[in-house]
Amino acid sequence: MHQVVQPAILYFGTPVVLISTVNHDGTPNLAPMSSAWWLGQRCVLGLAAASKTTQNLLRSGECVLNLPDDSMAAQVDRIARTTGSDPVPEGKRVRGYRHLADKFGTAGLTPVPSLTVAAPRALECPVQMEATLEEVHPIGERDPLWRGRSLALHVAVRKVHAATDILMDGEADRIDPDKWRPLIMSFQHYYGLRAGKVHGSELAQIPEAAYRPTQAVA
Repeated sequence: MHQVVQPAILYFGTPVVLISTVNHDGTPNLAPMSSAWWLGQRCVLGLAAASKTTQNLLRSGECVLNLPDDSMAAQVDRIARTTGSDPVPEGKRVRGYRHLADKFGTAGLTPVPSLTVAAPRALECPVQMEATLEEVHPIGERDPLWRGRSLALHVAVRKVHAATDILMDGEADRIDPDKWRPLIMSFQHYYGLRAGKVHGSELAQIPEAAYRPTQAVA
């Protein structure tokens, strides 16, 4: 049996990405997100137009996509409901976000230099991908409630760093899917490739209905 439903969000399960960028004052920013998908050596990121990460990426054209594994959920969750924007954008303020300048320190992660971009990598993440911005596309422009809220940012991956313990035996350039354990977000909760949640979720404290827009952006 099926029935017609109207979920406020459609996060059926995608890998968590920690995006590092550089703020206008040269300090690093780090933001967790999960609206990302890859095709070949490129990635599309779905981000709020008003977020600090989006602003940094549009200005600098660079970022690092850091992929935590399922043992790092606690570290990701420490910065889950924070933003580098000050003041906090209204859409995030009503969902309980707070401004935080030192995202790396709060998450307990170590910023290390990248090879091709100015944004730092998160040392503890098993996979780190240096990327540059190629295209920007607005999302939902025909819908008055969604117009101006979100962007799809198409980035090209320029350099991939992978922990040696997730590489395939005898293959220097292949990730072993039997060793790689991505952290997955599904409907605001953290999962891995094993049964059950891997950690409590700060984002799960936000009612899903809070993500449904109620008025058009001015």
